[in-house]
Amino acid sequence: MRPVIQLLSVIILIISIQNSFAAEKPNIVFVLADDLGWSELGCYGNTFHETPNLDRMAKEGMRFTQAYAAAPVCSPYRAALLTGYYPARLGITDYLRPDSDEHLSHDLKTLPEALQKLGYKTGMIGKWHLSGYKYHGAKKESRPTDHGFDWNIGSEVKSVGNGANTWPYVFRTQPIRWIDFKDNRLGKEENLTDRLNLEAVEFIRRNKENPFFLYLSHYAPHTILNGRPDLVAKYRKKHPPGKSGREKCYICEDAGLGKGDPLNHWAVHHNPHLAAMLEGIDDGIGKIRSELESLGLLENTIFIFTSDNGGETNITSNDPLRGGKSQLYEGGIRVPLIVQWPTKIKAGSLSLQPTVNTDFYPTILHAIDGRNTDGKDGISILSNLINAKHIIKRTIFWHYPLSKPHFLGGFSGGAIREGDWKLIEKFETGETELYNLEKDLSEENNVSSNNREIVNKLKNKLKHWRVSVLKDN
Repeated sequence: MRPVIQLLSVIILIISIQNSFAAEKPNIVFVLADDLGWSELGCYGNTFHETPNLDRMAKEGMRFTQAYAAAPVCSPYRAALLTGYYPARLGITDYLRPDSDEHLSHDLKTLPEALQKLGYKTGMIGKWHLSGYKYHGAKKESRPTDHGFDWNIGSEVKSVGNGANTWPYVFRTQPIRWIDFKDNRLGKEENLTDRLNLEAVEFIRRNKENPFFLYLSHYAPHTILNGRPDLVAKYRKKHPPGKSGREKCYICEDAGLGKGDPLNHWAVHHNPHLAAMLEGIDDGIGKIRSELESLGLLENTIFIFTSDNGGETNITSNDPLRGGKSQLYEGGIRVPLIVQWPTKIKAGSLSLQPTVNTDFYPTILHAIDGRNTDGKDGISILSNLINAKHIIKRTIFWHYPLSKPHFLGGFSGGAIREGDWKLIEKFETGETELYNLEKDLSEENNVSSNNREIVNKLKNKLKHWRVSVLKDN
C-alpha cells in the first residue's frame, strides 16, 4: 500500500499546485525595448545611463545574465515572442521590409489569443513590425488586432526608425505621420516614449477588474536616436559625448545647424540621445509600477522587461560582449531580462539560466494554470523563476540567412549553444567558429581547431535542427 499512498500524495501535491496557480490569475505586463544592449542598464553595470526604476525592479525580482533573443534583428524576435516558435519555423528570419507581403501567419495561435481564452483582456501599445505596410505598397497588411489583441494603439503605419519621435511624428517632408495616433495628449512637444507610457498606465487602470496582458513595445532606443531635448541636455552635461560615427545628420541639417552631427545623435559612446531615450523607458517602468501598486495589483503581476536584440555598434558598445545588432555574436543576441513577480519570485534573485524569448509563451501559460505547455520550440522556465538554483539544461539554436551582408556587419549564418559551448557557422564560406562562453564571454578565442569533435557534434546538431524546422516552410 505504501507506493500507492506515495503516488496519491504526489497527485494531491500536483493538484494543489495547479489550484494555487489557477486561484487568482496573474496579470502580465511585458515591456520590450528596441535595440537595447545587454550592458546598457545600471543593474548590468552601466555607470552613465540612469535607470533607477529598472534597477529597483531587478532588486525586487530576478535579473538574468544569459537571456537571448531568437534573432539579432527585430521582426523574427517579435514573431518568436508571440508564437513560442523559432523564427526559422515561422519563415520570418530577417526584419520585414516596408513593402513586404510577408506577415505573421493568421493560422498560428498567438500568446494573446491563448490568454483571451483564459479570460484575459489583451492590449498592445507601440511597435508591431510583423507586416509590411499598405502605405509602401504591401498587398497584405496584418495588424495586432488580427492576432489576439483586444485593443491596440501607437503602432506604425509606415517604416520606422527615422527619428521623428515628437508630435506630430512626421519625418522631414513626408506627407503623413508614421504612427497611428490621431490626437496629441501631452502638449506641443509630446514625446513618443512618454505617450506610450501614458497609454500603458491607462490600459492598466481601465482593466483593473480583469486579468490582463499588456504588451508595451517601445520604439526606443532604435536609431535614428533622437531623445527628449531636456534629457539630452542633462546627459551632455554629465559627460562629453563621444566622437560621431556618422557625418550625415538629417535632424541637425533640418534644425539649420549645417553638416556633420553637432547634436551628437551618432556619438559612438556616452551618447546623450541613447541615455535620454533609455531614461524615458525607465520612467515608464516607474509609472507602471506605481499604478500597479496603487491598484493593489503589483503582488500578483508578472512584470517583464527585456530587449529584442543587442545594441547597434555605431552608437554604443555591448562590452564585454562582442558585436551587436545583426550579428550572431553575443553582443547581437544576448539581452537584458528582468522579471518581477512578488508572490513567486524571490527579491534580488540572479538567474544563470540560458533562456530565449520563445520561452515566454510556455512559461506564462505555465504560470497561469500550473501546467506545462507542450508543442512549442520554447520551454517553460517557471521552475527557475521560482528557484534560481534550478537550472534547466537545454540547447538553443539560431538561423539567420542573409542574401547580402547586413549594413551593421551581420553575415549569413547559424549558431548553436549547448552548455558553455557556442558554435557559429558562416553559410557563405562554410567556416565555423567555436567559443567556450564560460572562459571567453567576449568570444575572442576561436578554439574550433583544437576541438574538432565538439565542432562536428554541434555542427551536425545545428544541421539536423535546421532541416527539421525549415521543412515546415
